[in-house]
Amino acid sequence: MSHTCTLTLSCPERPGIVRAVSSFLFEQGYDIVEHQQFDDAVRGQLFLRTAFVGAEGTDPEQLHTAFAPVADQFGMTYSVTGAQPLRILMMVSTLGHCLNDLVFRWRAGSLGGELVAVVSNHEDLRPMAEAAGLPFFHVPVTPATKAAAEARLLELVDACGADLVVLARYMQVLSDAACRALHGRAINIHHSFLPGFKGAKPYHQAFDRGVKLVGATAHYVTPDLDEGPIIEQEVIRIDHTHDPRALATVGRDAEALALSRAVRWHCERRVLLNGSSTVVFR
Repeated sequence: MSHTCTLTLSCPERPGIVRAVSSFLFEQGYDIVEHQQFDDAVRGQLFLRTAFVGAEGTDPEQLHTAFAPVADQFGMTYSVTGAQPLRILMMVSTLGHCLNDLVFRWRAGSLGGELVAVVSNHEDLRPMAEAAGLPFFHVPVTPATKAAAEARLLELVDACGADLVVLARYMQVLSDAACRALHGRAINIHHSFLPGFKGAKPYHQAFDRGVKLVGATAHYVTPDLDEGPIIEQEVIRIDHTHDPRALATVGRDAEALALSRAVRWHCERRVLLNGSSTVVFR
């Protein structure tokens, strides 16, 4: 029985990188089944994702160690992962459309990862989470308890063995310390293109300004609020007939689509950080 692994890497661009990777995999007895690369001429960096098949029992950690001499030769930052799905902890507040969409895709087998728990600062979505068979943890947040609440969140991330945290319309701003602790493994969904309308009623602002497009942005969480590396954006055209309620409905669709794609691509190891942006191998 075959076993699929994925190698992702980035390094300064120079001749011989692809040959070195393919020769290594050939010598180890692997068959490449998918290969994508991007040469960033502006930054002088190469980004690569290669999926390959080997015999059952392949150990990604051993392969990671064996690849080190090649990586050192080219100054690579790299990762070797197996077929084990990433474990996802979701954070929500009171809006359930993104949670519901991710649960549906998870049950359909198209999410790319395994949902393991839901954390919320409200009780509203407990029934939805528990109906899906997911543990629900209520972690209230006030200005006075924010530090303790974030400490509890990080405890739950560890206890659940979560590889990825998804802020599925979680309406609290994470502290700089929490963002750093979750660097590269926390995805947020924003209700518009970034930069966009800020505040509690973005769709009312959009209506007042007569916008013609409604968008949503999925990005990695960083200490710079809503300015993390963007993974995916979705847009839906609207017109003057859309009142704030209709805009909110369209917006929820855009949010669910952008977030689900970002989560799936991350789980499939298709997203590589490139400074303040990303390379996404679709």
